[in-house]
Amino acid sequence: MVNSDQFSKRLQKVMDEYDLNATSFADEIDVGRSSISHILSGRNKPSLEFVMKIIAAFPEVELYWLLNGKGSFPKKSAETTSAPIKNTTQLRADFDPITHDDVKSKNNIPHDDSYRETEKNDQIERIVIFYKDGTFKNFVP
Repeated sequence: MVNSDQFSKRLQKVMDEYDLNATSFADEIDVGRSSISHILSGRNKPSLEFVMKIIAAFPEVELYWLLNGKGSFPKKSAETTSAPIKNTTQLRADFDPITHDDVKSKNNIPHDDSYRETEKNDQIERIVIFYKDGTFKNFVP
């Protein structure tokens, strides 16, 4: 069973990490604004749907950490151990987040036969989805 008081502290930590107030956090995960207020105050316990919306919107949040405090936040990956990058312009100075173009060479994928398609035994390291508003989501299997 989830300890509501401890869950609300972890929820507040997530909101603080992303510099979000209760209203903007509710908008980000697509829940009613009163839901955040009631959970933070301890009046209501979080539903499974509520928790899953947080996990979907913020991949750096570990499920077990959010529910029972075990694990870490932000999620530690093999490549990075710092806080998540909040803006794609911090990711690469030569990348245009509006047009999604590589400023130096338009893109780095060769347009000839030298480009090697992945083999069946290749493993995906990570997937990054860039959005037009300059945000992105990083998925690490």
